[in-house]
Amino acid sequence: MSDNQYQPPKVWTWEPNTNGGPFANINRPVSGATHEQDLPVGKHPLQLYSLGTPNGQKVTIMLEELLALDVSEAEYDAWLIRIGEGDQFSSGFVDVNPNSRIPALRDHSTTPPTRVFESGAILLYLAEKFGHFLPKDPAGRTETLNWLFWLQGSAPFLGGGFGHFYHYAPVKIEYAINRFTMEAKRQLDVLEQQLGRHTFIAGEEYSIADMAVWPWYGNIVLGNAYDAAEFLDADSYKNVLRWAKAVAARPAVQRGRIVNRAVGPLNEQLRERHDAADFDTQTEDKRQA
Repeated sequence: MSDNQYQPPKVWTWEPNTNGGPFANINRPVSGATHEQDLPVGKHPLQLYSLGTPNGQKVTIMLEELLALDVSEAEYDAWLIRIGEGDQFSSGFVDVNPNSRIPALRDHSTTPPTRVFESGAILLYLAEKFGHFLPKDPAGRTETLNWLFWLQGSAPFLGGGFGHFYHYAPVKIEYAINRFTMEAKRQLDVLEQQLGRHTFIAGEEYSIADMAVWPWYGNIVLGNAYDAAEFLDADSYKNVLRWAKAVAARPAVQRGRIVNRAVGPLNEQLRERHDAADFDTQTEDKRQA
């Protein structure tokens, strides 16, 4: 049935595994745990449960940036959550994040341990806890938070809207693709104009705003998401490209972007991270050699 033949019923009912798309086997209209399973706990105070999606990359980039500043208290264990297999619906994960979405963090340096969920909240928590990547002056802090929350509100249109209908949807719906392409390009133009005036997203200093925005919009213009760079005419966003390449060149970003990745080139998959040496010894190309 084509999209323009569909007529919504008066009351929608869920028919498991029949609503189409690659995520049909895990999407459901209720919350809570589906099975009992505790989460593993490693040796470091910060325990991250995640997957190397754009939202997951935000946090691992932040943690690697902190470690690059010799903030040893930011050492962390990163455990792989396979959302395609429903790991996010375990009782242990739901206890950390009742919304069953990655990433989720538990900070064992506090008593009792502090749970932090939603990627933006984790970035803010870590910035405040360790005193880095968030300006301390009121104007700079506010501008950084402006863009952090801009990202949190905008990315669902890029991912759940444009990315879904352009790349993942089982049928190509012209109306949906046009609607979300227009919004994605509008958002890219917002960034283009901002980055025409400033070196980084929130000004002249690299901050959690850049760490939040880059995994989504940086990856898009660099051709690393949805195979959509040409379709979106990414090369026309010169300022966004300049910024995206500069952020991508940072060593901490190069490390953080591969943590908890389970797809892509084997040398860019570090499925679990428990020590800095894991980048040299535990990527999948070395594990499978």
